[in-house]
Amino acid sequence: MAQSIGFIGLGAMGAGMAANLARTNEVAGGRGVVGYDVVPAAVERLVAAGGRGAGSAAEAAAGADLLILMVATDAQADAALFGEGAALAALAPGATVVLHSTVPPAYAEGLGRRVTAAGFGFVDAPVTGGKARADAGTLTIMASGSDAAFAAAEPAMQRYSGRIFRVGTEPGQGSTMKMAHQLLAGVHIAAAAEALALATRAGVDPAQFFEVVTGGAAHSWMFENRGQRMVKGDFTPTSAVEIFVKDLGIVLDGGRALRFPLPIAAAAHQQFLAAAAAGFGRIDDSAVVKVYEMLAGISVAEAAGKGGRK
Repeated sequence: MAQSIGFIGLGAMGAGMAANLARTNEVAGGRGVVGYDVVPAAVERLVAAGGRGAGSAAEAAAGADLLILMVATDAQADAALFGEGAALAALAPGATVVLHSTVPPAYAEGLGRRVTAAGFGFVDAPVTGGKARADAGTLTIMASGSDAAFAAAEPAMQRYSGRIFRVGTEPGQGSTMKMAHQLLAGVHIAAAAEALALATRAGVDPAQFFEVVTGGAAHSWMFENRGQRMVKGDFTPTSAVEIFVKDLGIVLDGGRALRFPLPIAAAAHQQFLAAAAAGFGRIDDSAVVKVYEMLAGISVAEAAGKGGRK
């Protein structure tokens, strides 16, 4: 069925997702993609990719059959849907809302009730894979929602994903899966920073250490992806430190609600908080390594490629 699609949130990942939709939606019989972001340059990039720009969330949603949100927080999702302009009220009757943001499971569950009570479908569908996979259209999606809502959203989601996992029929189940996922993601980044900084402080060449780990048993996708940035000293934001302050905060709140201890997640959260407090909150999350560098008086990037201690 042809779809008119509204897309709100054209940041690091949303930009690639919306661009993939813009390139393929009309080919699939759709009526185009209309996108909105609070940053005008982000809207301009979507227009350059073949989409249409909107000046507000409500304008992006106007008459749409499908509304996709890729905003950073639950507060931003609420503002887009129910705040000034009220995007939800602008949708076509019976439209479906897809929330791809990482939010507390309880929020996703409650939002699902509010959206369905207003007469619309809702899919709780957080994503993972980062900017590179968003651009390539190969994200992994963890989706939960009713059969009808999922069926309405799936054709669009397929255009920017490599794998879609249907993890349940109720909103909140997708966000619960993402919560547990983010525990590992955040811990792996903090652990990568700690190991690279330790190696550097001990006189090991961090560039060689990076090569050893990526070929050894300690390798992980996060170590390779973020460790490479730490070694190069390139902290151009693709996912900011503040994102993991938020995401690991969601993890810890979930643990408290379940009376489940999370000491490793708590330690990682403290390191991201320290990085944010030091002024690194808006640069790449791999900048958590700077906390260790400041404490030890070292620079991983400056030491890289110099052969370590002789």
